[in-house]
Amino acid sequence: MGMVFVFGVTSLATAAGPTATQQVTLTVSAINEFETSGVVSLDVNSATAGYDPNPAAASSSYAITTNGANKKITGQLDSPAPDNTTLYVTMSDTYQGNSVGNSTGKQLLSPEAVDLVTGISHKKGSSLNIDWEFSATLDAEVASTVRTVTFTLTN
Repeated sequence: MGMVFVFGVTSLATAAGPTATQQVTLTVSAINEFETSGVVSLDVNSATAGYDPNPAAASSSYAITTNGANKKITGQLDSPAPDNTTLYVTMSDTYQGNSVGNSTGKQLLSPEAVDLVTGISHKKGSSLNIDWEFSATLDAEVASTVRTVTFTLTN
């Protein structure tokens, strides 16, 4: 949703002459823009002998623009992670040295929404980091699957 300006023009009856008046209505609408970028592929494919498999890590990014107050970003999976695996996400809250909100740190993703960044008020930022970590135990099935993560900018 972009910025919307509404200009209302109302005719006023004025006497003919060298000047006239015009009423103009100016409106700033709610702006809540959020997008992610990057491709995330996580492959648990190694371990040290005698230990659990090494977690897989990746990064992507997000951008935000909002003129709203006290917003937050939540995240959730479309369905549970495969058995014996976990998917964590950490969203950065700093853009060019300026905070866009308060990161809640590393969060376990599930089908239930979890707060990732809170306290977002009248902020903009781009190229903010999203860090991913995928872990599997030795009991996890050898397979490849896709999950959709939904991020929501909300109140």
